Amino acid sequence: MKLASLKGGRDGRLVVVSRDLTRAALAGEIAPTLQAALDNWAETAPLLRSLAERVEAETTTTFRFRERDCASPLPRAYQWADGSAYVNHVRLVRKARGAEMPDSFLTDPLIYQGGSDAFLGPRDPIPLHDPADGLDLEGEVAVITDDVPLGVTPQAARRHIVLVMLVNDITLRERVPGELAKGFGFFQSKPSSAFSPVAVTPDELGSAWDGARLSLPLHVAINGAPLGHPDAGADMTFDFADLIAHAARTRPLSAGAIIGSGTVSNRGADGGPGLPVTQGGLGYSCIAEQRTVEKLLGGEARTPFLKPGDTIRIEMVDKDRHPIFGAIEQRVVPVV
Repeated sequence: MKLASLKGGRDGRLVVVSRDLTRAALAGEIAPTLQAALDNWAETAPLLRSLAERVEAETTTTFRFRERDCASPLPRAYQWADGSAYVNHVRLVRKARGAEMPDSFLTDPLIYQGGSDAFLGPRDPIPLHDPADGLDLEGEVAVITDDVPLGVTPQAARRHIVLVMLVNDITLRERVPGELAKGFGFFQSKPSSAFSPVAVTPDELGSAWDGARLSLPLHVAINGAPLGHPDAGADMTFDFADLIAHAARTRPLSAGAIIGSGTVSNRGADGGPGLPVTQGGLGYSCIAEQRTVEKLLGGEARTPFLKPGDTIRIEMVDKDRHPIFGAIEQRVVPVV
């Protein structure tokens, strides 16, 4: 089952989308919004699945689905907790700012609580107030949960994953060191994130989903040129079950909680940071990693951060090259 939220009102209008992302049906008689559906998932999920079957069979009224008409599946959420499950990424970005990675990062997941009151739509522009802030994209996978009890185990956490989607976790790199130096975490360095047009139930992912991780390449491009296509299942130190259990260690999670994987990042074949696409590697899901590797290999970072006029694209396709979630495609615009 594939679900989306058309723009309209604060929380959008819930629709069920065909598997090929060409058609959709309004789901308002079942639940007006995705959050409303998640609040009563045990009751609404079977009804939404029935509608999805009718969409596929073309036995219900549908309309043309346009990704540009979508808000993020949850235009705002009660919880956006972004992990950093790919330790290779953590090691590289810390190296870029001259910080070593503690050994504990290999055994204890990192999660920060992001702003969830105003997500960008998947085709909305990215506002940039100051180019000196070092605007970067971060391609990620995320899951949406139903109600998760306090103290859930990783094994039990798998049962609470109800939807999967993609993320552009936007970061202002030059604001990060100053904020972290205060010892109180991200805030201004993490503006509104954007999510894929469509969120899908795990069964739509077939064998690529093992119950807690998604093993498919994530395709990331800037101005039409590939930045990377790392595998989201490889080098994932902590899977989504680990991240959910970590997030719920001292608190329950409400239905509609979004848990992010952190920037998808693969090591090279030699165990090192991996090579850019232009050198035959899998590349990267963020500019910061490419800049760090450029500095390691050539002594200086050459790839600039995003500037007004740049366009980014993040998507994932199945084994037949068909898009799964639709594409996050955003243009950077100046804000005075």
